[in-house]
Formats: sequence, C-alpha cells, structure tokens
Amino acid sequence: MYAVREIVNCRPGKVRDLVAKFKSLGSPMQRIGLKPFRILTDVSGEPFWTVVAEIEVDSLNAFFEMENTLMADPEARQALAGYHDLVQSGRREIYRVES
Repeated sequence: MYAVREIVNCRPGKVRDLVAKFKSLGSPMQRIGLKPFRILTDVSGEPFWTVVAEIEVDSLNAFFEMENTLMADPEARQALAGYHDLVQSGRREIYRVES
C-alpha cells in the first residue's frame, strides 16, 4: 500500500478556495470507487498557506490509473477549473505504508 500526498503552496488568501476544490472531488472519486482525499491545512507550516491532499492506494499503477480516470471525468475537471490561479507551487510525495 502507498500513501500519496499532493502538497500545494497556495497564493496568499487562497487556501479555503483550494480546499473547496479538493472537497468537490469527493463525489467523482466515490463514483469511480475511491475514498475522497484526506485534506490537511497547515497551522504553523513553512511555508504558510499549505494544503495537503492525501490518499492511500494499493499500488502506484492503481494511483496513476485513478488519476487518469479522474481527470477524464467532466465533474472532476469542472471541480478543478481555475486550480492554477490558486497555486504558487507544489509537489507530490509517495510513501510505502509499512504498518
């Protein structure tokens, strides 16, 4: 099993907007058989205005298939419209879950 984290540094004042976008992905994710992202926001982070969307998947292939399926879904694409206007930078972290 793997934990995948999308770590996004928002533009100032845009955290709530991005959280809303990640939350709105819950419906299309459930429709294709996935749990919605676990969404975290920083309290005292470096840098400020950080949002983390985390999901656990059985395999990396399963993650990339999920990502392709989700991004082809019209509801998911609509949910993410304007995403880049909220983001300053970001990265993906992938961890193997050991226990």
